[in-house]
Amino acid sequence: MKKWIIGILLMLLAGGGITYFTLDKDQRALVANMPTDRNVLFWSDEQREAAFRAMDAIPLLANANVIASGDTIRVLPEGDPLTIATDVDAYMKEQRTAAIVILLDGKLVYERYGLDFGRDGKWTSFSVAKSFTSTLVGAAVKDGHIKSLDDKVTDYIEGLKGSAYDDVSIRQLLTMTSGVRWNEDYTDPKSDVALFNEHQAAEGEDVTVSYMKTLPRDVPAGEKWVYSTGETNLIGVLVSEATGKTLAEYLSEKVWAPYGMQQDATWLLGSTGHEIGGCCIQAATRDYARFGEFIRTGAMIDGVSIVPDDWLAQATTKQADIGSPGFGYGFQWWTEDDGAFAAQGIFGQGIFVDPARKLVIASNSNWPNASGQGEEGAQRREFYKAVQAAVDARSAPAAGAPAE
Repeated sequence: MKKWIIGILLMLLAGGGITYFTLDKDQRALVANMPTDRNVLFWSDEQREAAFRAMDAIPLLANANVIASGDTIRVLPEGDPLTIATDVDAYMKEQRTAAIVILLDGKLVYERYGLDFGRDGKWTSFSVAKSFTSTLVGAAVKDGHIKSLDDKVTDYIEGLKGSAYDDVSIRQLLTMTSGVRWNEDYTDPKSDVALFNEHQAAEGEDVTVSYMKTLPRDVPAGEKWVYSTGETNLIGVLVSEATGKTLAEYLSEKVWAPYGMQQDATWLLGSTGHEIGGCCIQAATRDYARFGEFIRTGAMIDGVSIVPDDWLAQATTKQADIGSPGFGYGFQWWTEDDGAFAAQGIFGQGIFVDPARKLVIASNSNWPNASGQGEEGAQRREFYKAVQAAVDARSAPAAGAPAE
């Protein structure tokens, strides 16, 4: 509801339909805190908190395509509430958490909201969208639009021919091992991830392709993992080129509508009108949790997986070494050696999936820094462990009970 209110207020203010002085205190606070520039990395805490629930309603950020839901909502049946042995109120305050939704074997066992956000609101995904985009690659392979992950990227994106991507396969793009130079430093206004958003493409050229084709090769393809949002944006272009559909259309067709998401979502567009494959789906936290459950249970629609039989086994396990013991990178999923995996976005967005425990944790936040290099990332890891411990305690036999 708040997103809708913000959008209406901004449009009316811009069009002269109302004035700032006619708004009540809360409405003034929302509008006053809206950012006035496009670079999310350098917004204030207050600007982010206002904007993250309404990214698709802020004119300066560009337009968005609707990810249409279907006629039937997948019910999340309530399970026995999960008792977590940690101070969740303190955790949410430290994390600036807007939402936590926990599913256990498909049942809703925990749900909390903060920052004046609720179950009907939508929060931005940031790089959580990467895992959605990679799943669409799997769907495109299953549908026959992409022949093989070993095909060259330039077989599908004509505008990249003659660039460093001539030597890069789709598999290497998915695992971020292209060997093409990229800087993802969120604190540096001169980094690629910062400059990319302000790049101006030539008329008739996609902005992602326009920027990425200028990048030089750093190391041979396949030798080195480098996290690159630009490359996920390329994956999004590749999917659209292969399928002939927008990412929003294809996601709606393959997942959003048939799986039963609770409401329409949106996907922000870049300056040349294509969805930003590495970022910026706006959706309800319950629907992020449903997506985690969709992946956990085999990406099934009506008993048939939308991806090839071996896709998830590769996508959600280590395909690239990221230099952190116990962790790795799959097909746009962060992986753990114990079998868990996660979609993660800057400022504290996440979908954590633990198949062994049949566990999904979806959360949205407004961390004070993008990457969580302070306490936030470690705190979230500890919270995941506390939830896992709560699941284990539930399944453990009661003290004194006979062993089976």
